Parts: sequence; structure tokens; C-alpha cells
Amino acid sequence: MVALISLCITPPSKDVFSKIDWKTLAILFMLLSILDGFKHENLFLPVIKLSDRIKSVFKLSLFLIFGVFFSSMFVTNDISLIIFVPLTIILFREQNKEKYILPIITLENIAAVRGSLLTPFGSPQNLFLFSQSGTSVTEFLTMMFPLWIGSALLLVFFTAFVFRRNIREKTEPVQVQKSEWKKENKTKRVIYLILFAIAVYTIVSRTPLWPYITAAVIFTLLIIDRALFRRVDYALIGTFFCFFLFSSSVSSNPGIKEFLTREVAGREYAWSILLSQVISNVPASILLQPFSTNLKGLIYGLDTAGLVTVIGSLASVINMRLYTKEYPGRGADFMKTFEIISLAFFAIVCPLQLLLL
Repeated sequence: MVALISLCITPPSKDVFSKIDWKTLAILFMLLSILDGFKHENLFLPVIKLSDRIKSVFKLSLFLIFGVFFSSMFVTNDISLIIFVPLTIILFREQNKEKYILPIITLENIAAVRGSLLTPFGSPQNLFLFSQSGTSVTEFLTMMFPLWIGSALLLVFFTAFVFRRNIREKTEPVQVQKSEWKKENKTKRVIYLILFAIAVYTIVSRTPLWPYITAAVIFTLLIIDRALFRRVDYALIGTFFCFFLFSSSVSSNPGIKEFLTREVAGREYAWSILLSQVISNVPASILLQPFSTNLKGLIYGLDTAGLVTVIGSLASVINMRLYTKEYPGRGADFMKTFEIISLAFFAIVCPLQLLLL
């Protein structure tokens, strides 16, 4: 709906569609497809077996949350959630611990948002702002490190609070998912792992060859598992498309350009957080960057926006879609748990970030 309204503000044109981040959409499609193959072929089995060695539910939760926290620095927050949220649901469901799924995947959401902020390629908005700012890697890491280390400590505290009444609660053996891999599907599993490595390389290397890589991945998937394309979450891809369409449409309007030029400079932190609640942080970064004079304020706000509402970060949108795909009709439950935990986290980090600014 918001994307349609934006096209009324700025009529459709070749320029509007040329500003859409087609590379991000292509990479998202590749990842959703490949990781669906992971799930279908039970490629999470080694990690599930590793969880047998963790006898405490609290420690297992920390293992999963910090798996997201550290991996998000290198493979972006979106990908880390796509990997770990389905795994979390599998583990807690099979151990009859479903009551913990919502709080733990909410903390994983926070871990993705706050872990990824350390590196220039940890999130799409970081990558975009880093490339536009001209700042060095050392300067970037120094600027973001206090937020990163503080968030890690807070995540331990919040996880302990979730299990405050029974922090020594034991895990239970996983029954269904411990079945061994089928030998005849070994080739499929190897191909999925190779395709995943190719997708990650496409992100990290920023290669201009991504259209050809995407085509090659699609062709390979058609050969090994054509039914996979019926299982891909096209609604999530459509949501991303609408966000990008909105951002490119609005930024092309002369009146809005004049308004942002006048209002954004000096108020980047507040603008980035508030605007992200309307169009999400990735489109907000694209929209606000040309009008900003304070990189620190802008990036601090954008990397914090995902703690306010689900719409504040595209990573949060992904998390909600992953959950509601497994539990249809329970979106309201997700929203309630997300807001309680994330806003509590935001209430702590926001004043501290203002001091750093």
C-alpha cells in the first residue's frame, strides 16, 4: 500500500525503477531458495547433534543467539537470521520447549541487528553508508565497537532474565531430526553447500557479475530440485521490493528533496530512527544519506531502528516471516513478544548512544 502511495507522489518512470536495489532482491531470492534446500535435506543435522552436548536450555539459547551475533558480522544480519531462526524453531520444537521460541528468536533478532553493526558489510545500510562516506575500515570499527560490545553484554543479561526462574533447566533429546542423512542425496547436499558459499561470496565480494551468478544458481536448482521453487517465500521478496520502490519514488520528488535538505542535517539520529519505522532502515539509509552531515548520528540511528518496531529493520521483517511461516496466524504473538523485549533493549541503549554522540 505504501509503495502504491509513493507512486502517486512520484509517477512511475524508468529512473524510479532503476534505483531499486535489484542485487539485494536477487541475493535474497538465492538465499531463501538455497536455505529451503538446507532445511529439506536436513543440512542442519551436525548443529542439531552438537546441541546434544549442551545440557542446559540457557546455554543452548546463548549458543544460538551468539551464533547469530557473530555470524551477522560477516554474512549480514538478514542471512544470519535465515540460517539460525529455522534451526532454533527445529531444536526447541523437537525438545518440547516451544514456550521459549518467541523470546529466543526475538533475542536472535536483536543479536542480528546489534552484532552486524560492527562491520561495514554486516548489514545493507552499513555497506551503503560505508561506501558513500569514504571513512576507513579502522575508523568505522572504532566508531561502532562501543555499541557492539555493550550489546553483547546486554544480550547475556536479557537471556539470563528469560530463564531467571529456572536457569538450570535441562534440555531433552531431539527425537525426529536426529535421523541420518540419506546416502543417495549426498550430491544434493554438496551442491547446496557450494551454492550457499557462492551466494555469500556474491555479497562479500560486491561482484558486478551477480546477475550471471543468480541465473546460474537458478539453473542449478532447477536441475536438482524443481519443486523447491514452489516453497520459496515470494511474499517476503515482494515486501522487500515494495520497500525499495517506496524509497526510490519518494527520493525522486523535488518537494520532498527540498524538505529533507532543510530538516535532516543535525538531526540524523532522530530522523533515521523515526523514518525507519515507516519505510525500514535500508530504504531510509538510501533516502537520508544525501542530506546528512553526520555519519555517526545517521548510522547509529539506522542500526538501532530495528529495536523499535518490526518495520524498523528488514531483518526483523524476515524474522517475523520465518516465524509465521511455521506458525500461521500467530503474527500478533510475535509482535507482542518482539515489542516487549526489543523496546526494553532500546530503552537502555538509546540514552547511552546519545552520550556517545
